[in-house]
Amino acid sequence: MSSVTEELGAGAPVVPLGMPLVGGAHGRVQGAGTEGLAEAETDDRSAKLAAVRAGDIGSVHSWELVTAVDGPGTRMTVFLSGCPLRCLYCHNPDTMEMRRGTDVRADEILAKVKRYRGVMKATKGGLTISGGEPLMQPAYVRRLLRGAKAMDVHTAIDTSGYLGAQCTDEMLDDIDLVLLDVKSGDPETYKRATGRELEPTLQFGRRLAARGDTEIWVRFVLVPGLTDDEANVELVAQYVASLGESVTRVEVLPFHQMGRDKWEELGMRYELEDTQPPSPELVERVRGQFRSRGLQVF
Repeated sequence: MSSVTEELGAGAPVVPLGMPLVGGAHGRVQGAGTEGLAEAETDDRSAKLAAVRAGDIGSVHSWELVTAVDGPGTRMTVFLSGCPLRCLYCHNPDTMEMRRGTDVRADEILAKVKRYRGVMKATKGGLTISGGEPLMQPAYVRRLLRGAKAMDVHTAIDTSGYLGAQCTDEMLDDIDLVLLDVKSGDPETYKRATGRELEPTLQFGRRLAARGDTEIWVRFVLVPGLTDDEANVELVAQYVASLGESVTRVEVLPFHQMGRDKWEELGMRYELEDTQPPSPELVERVRGQFRSRGLQVF
């Protein structure tokens, strides 16, 4: 299995950060790999690097066809490898490094989009690019978005927003929906949970809201003993409400232990071994905090 994580030099579309652990968490384990996608075969290293820089080749972890999970309708969700965050509760640490992914040509992904375009249109679904962190590979993401929009397919990206500066206005023109993972409202809690700073996420959300033409779904992972503090949740709710009508949905995602075995398999230290999923009462309290700001909560 090859990889796009070689040293690319100036102008490369892969964002080098030196902290390859993945962030984010959703309500289900990601797809069953890259079955059905042909691996890009490039024996010439120079040609391969040129293809990576152009966004023609990217590192893909998996893909799946799902309904009402990563956006509206039936969607093809493509999970890219690599992320700048090191979320303690990550349930897919196998997406932590781009070298663990499979090199796949953008045209291969877009051929799948074309194949499923009919069901996507019928269900008002589309293409969602997730991760890892998709903005680690902005040139590849740009290529996929442009190709999907050329087919009149609804597009979404699932991002922490930490690399929002890598998302150009041109890319935003091709994005209908941003699934924005706001992992904490308190900077110290965010740092503890992810190993990174909160401010880039806040800036990206404000930028989206200022545009006014990009729908936002906010995701907040509720982890007892980590992100559940009432004051922390209040800061998140206050921030999300400040984004105005661009935010049409807030998803409170209860922490789970579905990815615990993966940490062990990868030889990684898992710090939330003894953390239990939040109680129904805690989940309802947190959802109530968002609802009190007039937000639609799930």
